[in-house]
Amino acid sequence: MKKKAIIIGSGVGGLSAGIRLSKLGFEVTVFESNPFIGGKINSKMIGSYRFDMGPSVFTEPHLIEELVALCGEKSDFFKYRRLEESCRYFFHDGQQVIVKSGVSEVAQTFQEAFGEDLVKTSRFLNRMKKNYAAVSPIFIQVSLHRFWHWFNRSIWKALIRIPKYGLFSSMNQNNEAKFKNPKTIQILNRLATYNGSSPYKTPGMLNIISHLEFNEGPAMPHGGMVAITKTLHQLAQSLGITFRTNEPIISINHSNGKVSGVKSTLASYESDLIVSNMDVHYTYEKLLNGFSSPTKILNQEKSSSAIVFYWGVKKQFDSLGVHNILFAENYESEFNALFESKEMYSDPTIYIHITSKVEEKDAPIGCENWFVMVNAPINVGQNWDEIVTKTRACIIQKISNHLNTSIEDLIEVEEVSDPRKIESTYFGKQGSVYGNASNSAFAAFYRHPNFSKKIKGLYFSGVTVHPGGGIPLALNSAKIVERCVKEDFDLKN
Repeated sequence: MKKKAIIIGSGVGGLSAGIRLSKLGFEVTVFESNPFIGGKINSKMIGSYRFDMGPSVFTEPHLIEELVALCGEKSDFFKYRRLEESCRYFFHDGQQVIVKSGVSEVAQTFQEAFGEDLVKTSRFLNRMKKNYAAVSPIFIQVSLHRFWHWFNRSIWKALIRIPKYGLFSSMNQNNEAKFKNPKTIQILNRLATYNGSSPYKTPGMLNIISHLEFNEGPAMPHGGMVAITKTLHQLAQSLGITFRTNEPIISINHSNGKVSGVKSTLASYESDLIVSNMDVHYTYEKLLNGFSSPTKILNQEKSSSAIVFYWGVKKQFDSLGVHNILFAENYESEFNALFESKEMYSDPTIYIHITSKVEEKDAPIGCENWFVMVNAPINVGQNWDEIVTKTRACIIQKISNHLNTSIEDLIEVEEVSDPRKIESTYFGKQGSVYGNASNSAFAAFYRHPNFSKKIKGLYFSGVTVHPGGGIPLALNSAKIVERCVKEDFDLKN
């Protein structure tokens, strides 16, 4: 008889963990509290406009292709396009810069737009490529909490490069030491937001993200970001995985230091192992109520949250691309507000994601679907109705100034998300998007492991545990769970 595995949550970490466990021979059931599959990566029609409701930056598509191959599907089962542009940047003084993907292209742009040295920029980007290649096998692809995972051929390569990582200074300090133009530094600092952190606090090691953002560049799945979870769902169904939507899990059952199953709002289910793809904070608070939690890890500073406006806009703007950033003038003050005073900054950096630039069906002819996001502090009881109203007015004014067009009357449909909704829909602790922030030199070691040290058969995947936030890291968390399960259950395939 097959052993049973239960996955709590159908985000990319949960879906990919389910696929991997099914291939190991487990009978897998995925429970999802929402009526849709995909966690934060889901889609919604608002009027005649289609919107990706969550993550919008997609890198390392080979991780999806790996799962496709694992399930025996053809290589074109998951289709995507590489974007020529990394992002379009709009600065407070009116300067607009398009940064394309590729080392030479980025270096050329930084030279022409910001006066940076071509050779130094190329050297920096190539160093980040080597850093990423060295770090990934021992920090991203394996558990930091099982020491024998570290000992592979790659460890010496990684150790040799320690002086090049910038471990003991912040991302901002590293970038200020390498570049002279504040705008270049601001572009590089922005990448700290990819895991909800501050570039003035997170270690310089996080600059390796620039390898994915600039050297490789982002991709866009055919059909939008939701195609990622649609693909994983289809793969899971082809393996016979069972899905139970609209059925929240209310407790993880365990006894004598071992899981025995779960209880949902409808019934109880037995299982040999459980993978929680739920925010790790709420896993302990809501599903393991009364069980001693790892307080030192869970009490770390939380990642930032977000306010998102989904706008159907009755006009097309040639000056905008798929990814766009309208920077705040004082970037450091913005992050101080987010993480120190927990206030919404008066001049927030604005991110605009427009899938209809490449997916024409996502908006009516002559129109665009705008995913407009600003970073926000976590929910500590602020007056969010008032904050959202003020932020909306600020954003509309700022975008209108940059585009020399009043956009207020162009907004045909609208929906809003804020930290309260992130918390209620996705169970992100206080509305945090990625669980803990990476605002310390050893933040990577303070993320929760992918397995429980006290309850045998309990595992964790997703952006709130090791290795961290973002789609690629969530996919890697499932690979780590797979390895841990194989070790714990003595499986050889």
